[in-house]
Amino acid sequence: MEETLFHLPEKQTPADPTAKAGKPRLSRANRGQIEWRPVNLDSLLPEDHEARLVWEWVQGMDTSPLEAEVLSVEGAAGRPAIDLGILIALWLYATLQGVGSARQLERLCQEHLAYLWLCGGVSVNYHTLADFRVGHQDFLDQLFIQSIAALRAEGLVSLHQVAQDGKKIRASAGSSSFHRKETLGRHLKEARQQVEVLRKQLDENPNQLSKQQQKARQRAARERMERIEKAKQQIEAMEKRAEETGHAKEDKKAGKVRRASETDPQARVMKMANGGFNPAYNAQFCTDTDSNLIVGVQISQQGNDTGLASPMLAQVAADHGQMPDEILADTSYFRKEEVSTVSQMGATPYFAIPGKQAPYVPKKGDPPEVVALRLRMASEEGQQKMVFRGAVAELVHAVMDQLNLARVRVRGKEKVRTVLLWFVLVHNWIRARRLRQKLLLAAAS
Repeated sequence: MEETLFHLPEKQTPADPTAKAGKPRLSRANRGQIEWRPVNLDSLLPEDHEARLVWEWVQGMDTSPLEAEVLSVEGAAGRPAIDLGILIALWLYATLQGVGSARQLERLCQEHLAYLWLCGGVSVNYHTLADFRVGHQDFLDQLFIQSIAALRAEGLVSLHQVAQDGKKIRASAGSSSFHRKETLGRHLKEARQQVEVLRKQLDENPNQLSKQQQKARQRAARERMERIEKAKQQIEAMEKRAEETGHAKEDKKAGKVRRASETDPQARVMKMANGGFNPAYNAQFCTDTDSNLIVGVQISQQGNDTGLASPMLAQVAADHGQMPDEILADTSYFRKEEVSTVSQMGATPYFAIPGKQAPYVPKKGDPPEVVALRLRMASEEGQQKMVFRGAVAELVHAVMDQLNLARVRVRGKEKVRTVLLWFVLVHNWIRARRLRQKLLLAAAS
């Protein structure tokens, strides 16, 4: 046997190259590892992100009317207030993304990069967000008027011709929340007793609940009592209006029973676009046909559009200092008295006329303005304008559905209108950007 310096192992058969020698070696997640990264929020958000564009838009706004209401001032005790520009930008961007819940927005401000960037390290809670959203209608109205004035100065809005249409918006209330006056009176008595019982319980056992829980229960009981009181007042107002218009006896003979919602007293049951009946509001929009920019917004509690054209024109003229030359509307706005009123205000009405049997032939008793309207609508120009009206007015409805505004989460006529003002500002901002881009392309070519 040949001698070797070291002992050699015995020869082995070659191993299968496809066989594994041991367990697989993997890079596994270690989420507890502390890391130092030289990054900031600004570097994480792309330069062309929409959140940056919204912030740039907000930076050009005059927020001094809101800042005058801030109680936290330099040299006095208390924590600093949240920058109002941050709150405005958050709700504008949230509206743009179809977010309508303050709680959802609070979560996004903790998790989503774009909202974190807008906050810039400032913490917000849903109470502050919810209160700010509906608490500044006057400021939003002025912002809306100023934006239209600026767009008119750019030549993007002419107010020569406008189109008006309504959209039923589901209210934040259920059909089962509607009750008669007698039922509301009984529920109001129970609610007052509940408030008193709760007060006694808290006096006898002040340490049973935390102060925050005590305030929450008291607030919930008090707000329910206030909503029932308002619902009862709504029914009394409807009864008074029926007496003034002379419809009270007719309604009594027809067995009409008036009801109001305990959840949202100002909501009304309306026939929706799908043929069903739900608690809703009638949102009215007036759109400039040249630019598709909204120039007027109102909220109505009536289930139809009859008589709502003249109030809208009056608002547009008061806000923008110019009465539109023409107004386009569908058959739901046609009424002889309304046609005369609109014509006398200085706007030429183009209303679709209901009826299948000779709707364009002047009828006995027609005022001169109605006769002129029938002749106008019988012409080819009138028919073309009706086709054009549909394309303009329905665009607003489509954008609302896209931004999840077919149903609102706030209660009360004024709060609903405030939510719609946020939508109008966002809609007009989007349209104005597109119009400017078109003008730049046209100029370049």
